[in-house]
Amino acid sequence: MPLPPIDTPPARATLLVGCAAGFSGDRTDAAGPVVDTLAGRLAADPALSAYLVFETLAERTLALAQLRRRADPDAGYEPLLDDMLRPVLARCLAHRIRIVSNFGAANPRGAARHIARMAAELGLPAPRIAVVTGDDLSGPAHAELLRRQLGARIDGLRVVSANAYIGAEPIAAALADGADIVVAGRVSDPSLVVGPALFHYGWRADDWDRLGRATMAGHLLECGAQVCGGYFADPRYKPVPDLHAIGYPIAEIAEDGGCTVGKANAPGGLVSRATVTEQLLYEVHDPAAYLTPDVTADLSQATVAEVGPDRVALAGVRGHARPAGLKVNVCHEGGWLAEGEISYAGPGAEARARLAADILRRRLPALALRVDLIGVLSVLGDDGGAMLAATPPGDARDVRLRVAATHGDHAEAARLAREVTALYTCGPAGGGGVRTAITPRLGTLSCLVPREAVATGFEIVERGHRA
Repeated sequence: MPLPPIDTPPARATLLVGCAAGFSGDRTDAAGPVVDTLAGRLAADPALSAYLVFETLAERTLALAQLRRRADPDAGYEPLLDDMLRPVLARCLAHRIRIVSNFGAANPRGAARHIARMAAELGLPAPRIAVVTGDDLSGPAHAELLRRQLGARIDGLRVVSANAYIGAEPIAAALADGADIVVAGRVSDPSLVVGPALFHYGWRADDWDRLGRATMAGHLLECGAQVCGGYFADPRYKPVPDLHAIGYPIAEIAEDGGCTVGKANAPGGLVSRATVTEQLLYEVHDPAAYLTPDVTADLSQATVAEVGPDRVALAGVRGHARPAGLKVNVCHEGGWLAEGEISYAGPGAEARARLAADILRRRLPALALRVDLIGVLSVLGDDGGAMLAATPPGDARDVRLRVAATHGDHAEAARLAREVTALYTCGPAGGGGVRTAITPRLGTLSCLVPREAVATGFEIVERGHRA
């Protein structure tokens, strides 16, 4: 039995958007409390409209997905898609909670087919699934465009992926066409929220103030639990209750684009003026000109106010005309990363770890080694080793030596792994717990391309309809 069509809400009731993922690899049980909370709000006020957003892409995630698709043409989308979506798909469809995501990564059509199979396996009515198109510029048709923008920097590179950060309009168009689920690749993170708002309220595509406000609502949600105290938490200075059971964020977006941020009904987490302020400024270079594909948002006069327990209102955001160009990230093969680790413990552990590092330097003169003494100096170290050399030897009794190097030749990189393993018996004394790894390394170039050079749109997977 097909699902009933969804029409634009005639009363323009408040829009609810919950976010259940902030990156690929986020918690797979986060969506349950978000969906339960949204369903409860809808039951109390049927005039509301609700959306569930999954944001699962980072700059390198897409290139890694392209590598997986090279090995398997059916792969290349979010590997945790089943774990994230299967537990809540039936409830979302039953409560008319529409889903917008970028977990299509390098293969949105593959993700859409997976969701269709999932629904069939669960015995659900076939959802209407839209795939957003246009972001992938990796093919031959766009080679000259990238060459014009990047010049000689791209010469000789083996390109893995090239994707434009596209905006909210194709998402809104897909929703207007009745999509229950929208699957995208590289859309701008806030656009996952702007798209539903653009459709729900029927804003013009140049209503800059409303788009600017909705963009910052999306910016607050895009990192998942971060705005609810996750990355904010520091038990000494910024305590957050029950961090193990943190509730993910839900925003109420008004017709003027302003928003109030809260969280799902879960025991943990915290939404406060401080958590929202930290997330508001996250990755923002110029508060007066936060550039996105949809709008240039101006939060220089923004106000953040607590309006209730775990409820914070954002106001004062303005918007200006969107940029003429779209950002493109080009990821390319960058050789190999080799890593090796070994532990030393007990009296003289630090001295033995330093000796082991010196042995590796002498035996691998062709490699520029990054050396970390975990437990002594690692996070605050530097690739050149100057800080470690300047740190007087101490008497740490529990040290893990980590050594890493990059090289364009796999065979040269593999030498590091072998030499670390040989420390077992070649000394110094007492080394154990060796682990080694060799992984492909990716490099990134960024550029702007003219907006008109990127043709965006959507297609409905189940019916083969293109728009």
